[in-house]
Amino acid sequence: MKPLGRKQNIKNEEWLEAVANIESSVSRTDLLALEEETVLDIRAKTDGKKAAYAWSAGKDSIVLGHLCESAGIHECMIGVCNLEYPAFISWIDENKPTACEIINTGQDLDWLSRHPDMLFPQSSEVAGQWFHIVQHAAQARYFKAHDLGALILGRRRADGNFVGRGTNIYTDGRGVTRFSPLAGWKHEHILAYIHYHALPLPPIYEWPNGYLCGTHPWPARQWTGGIENGWREVYGIDPSIVISAAEKIESARRFLNGKEARA
Repeated sequence: MKPLGRKQNIKNEEWLEAVANIESSVSRTDLLALEEETVLDIRAKTDGKKAAYAWSAGKDSIVLGHLCESAGIHECMIGVCNLEYPAFISWIDENKPTACEIINTGQDLDWLSRHPDMLFPQSSEVAGQWFHIVQHAAQARYFKAHDLGALILGRRRADGNFVGRGTNIYTDGRGVTRFSPLAGWKHEHILAYIHYHALPLPPIYEWPNGYLCGTHPWPARQWTGGIENGWREVYGIDPSIVISAAEKIESARRFLNGKEARA
């Protein structure tokens, strides 16, 4: 099977095909060697530091959490807001690591109504703003509150993420040290780890374009092709989200009115 390439160029059906055929891509033996190497790296780079990991309930962070727990690191956090899919929040409540702290950054429908440009991002720049105001803000708050020496992230180069220059650990100008032990992992390695360890995934990956969109607040859903189709996709996942949004957001009202007119 052809290896998965750059994340931005992978279709959701290609992800699903890779999941279905993962044993032919990565053997249990090869994965075990990579797993042992990564656990040793986590222990070495966090030795003498107060460390915790960032858990997003996405596939990469689920693998990261399992590895960190194996390395003896149990403290972790997740950043959310008030614009999450209800089914996703329910899954987090039932499956989050024991020592996971939930940090809510507070964005809600009133906030979204004042920031219509943030609805269904049509550019990577706007999508990146969502990560900045939710995940990154929550991580910074947690790092400071717990006086950490290192925050462990699930960033990978295969996703196009910055993990450091020539290394997988770096300290920014504010003194925050970020460590990405999965930096060199391929997409197939992540899928294989989940498969061989039988780790549960949130319902997002069962929804349309689940692997393409990943975990995110529902208005941060990308690649919808436009606002109306964004509402259509979200309605197909959970109609109650759109019905509630229509009380505050005009485009949601127009979508529902159009849907009723077509019925």
